[in-house]
Amino acid sequence: MKGLYTAVAAAAIFPAVLAKPSKTFNKRADTSVTGSLPTVTTKGNAFMAGDDRFYIRGVDYQPGGSSDLADPIADVDGCRRDVAKFQELGINTIRVYTIDNSADHDECMSMLDDAGIYLALDVNTPDYSINRADPHRSYNDVYLQNVFATVDKFVGYSNTLLFFSANEVINDNLTTNCAPYVKATTRDIKQYIHERGYRKVPVGYSAADVDSNRYEMASYMNCGSDDERSDFFAFNDYSWCDPSSFTQSGWDQKVEQYSNYSIPLFLSEFGCTTNTREFNEIASLYSDDMTPVYSGGLVYEYSNEDNGFGLVEITGSSVRELDDFSTLKDALAATEPPSGDGGARLDNPGPASECPAQSDVWDVEENTLPNLPEPAQRYFDDGAGDGPGLDGDGSQTAGTASESDSDIGSGGDSTSEEGEASTSTGAATSVRVPEFSVGVAPLVCAGMVLASSLFGAALV
Repeated sequence: MKGLYTAVAAAAIFPAVLAKPSKTFNKRADTSVTGSLPTVTTKGNAFMAGDDRFYIRGVDYQPGGSSDLADPIADVDGCRRDVAKFQELGINTIRVYTIDNSADHDECMSMLDDAGIYLALDVNTPDYSINRADPHRSYNDVYLQNVFATVDKFVGYSNTLLFFSANEVINDNLTTNCAPYVKATTRDIKQYIHERGYRKVPVGYSAADVDSNRYEMASYMNCGSDDERSDFFAFNDYSWCDPSSFTQSGWDQKVEQYSNYSIPLFLSEFGCTTNTREFNEIASLYSDDMTPVYSGGLVYEYSNEDNGFGLVEITGSSVRELDDFSTLKDALAATEPPSGDGGARLDNPGPASECPAQSDVWDVEENTLPNLPEPAQRYFDDGAGDGPGLDGDGSQTAGTASESDSDIGSGGDSTSEEGEASTSTGAATSVRVPEFSVGVAPLVCAGMVLASSLFGAALV
């Protein structure tokens, strides 16, 4: 979101007070699952709800935007107000960028479940996220405690669709050196879910609308051993600006580019506002042209904020539909997903990707990942404990950072003793990471993941 980077820069200059993880641990994880909706898994390059292919047909949802940070899934009145509108739109998924992991979410998640709606959830918050200015220091045990506490809160709902390990961390060619920390966090979440005996909620990354290195990041997140690879890859795409078409927008070229990608792919944000939105891309996104490769997407965004992308205007308990609401509603109603598997490669998706080589657009020099920070190992055994919520002290300069690296494809040091990591065909050959520059001096990773992990950026 526009305006979010001011806060990011400030936080990078004035580090947060050191935070301490909760001392309240639970050795025995609650692995029960509540809700009536079937859990969604991955198979080949598609999502599956039971035996049926699942397509994401949703909206991004963060009322208040960056100017009024709040957890919409903890706001029962707000949920009751908006779930009815979600049903009217005809969607099956909402994405929430920031939640309070110290709050209760049972009532809102139950309302969503009753309405047939899943949650795609970002696990970072502004104060607990990878700092682009110093990714190594910010990838620490306090950060991971907050991430794992969020997983604990939501893994038990059957309508928790997936976890985003990070959002738009790499936003230009100079920030690609943050990629190993995003990949390490993805690995850690997957391993935490495994070690705690939870159901396998898909974990992956949401990439910015950056053409120059998007495919490199997609390849990077899908290379190496199975325990390190993402379960899916998503990216923001504002290239279809009505009036347009499948070919005019360049979406046909992206389908071709990702035709051999072996994990589920979808749009985490779309909906260009350069001209009046007609949402003609809906018909293409859920057509035979795209479903062999894509699994749907999320329109940016539900509530109208400062950037003007909203479908509705929220004032207190009232909601006023904007023109885009009915336009999207009609487009979705007129476009059913294909029947059957939609052309997905369910049983033979192909090999893992090759890790991209270092280049002008991809600055990851070595094929290594940071190992799990040593103090964070206890969370796998004892649980993460209570989440700090939105009022916590933050993790940017707290705790203990990783002290060593492992080769991509080795499984790192967070693999359980019960089973060794398997290495898929196409394991890493080289890795790249983003850089960032402020003024003339390049930083290791400028800005904060926190900002972009909080809200989607309006890139048009």
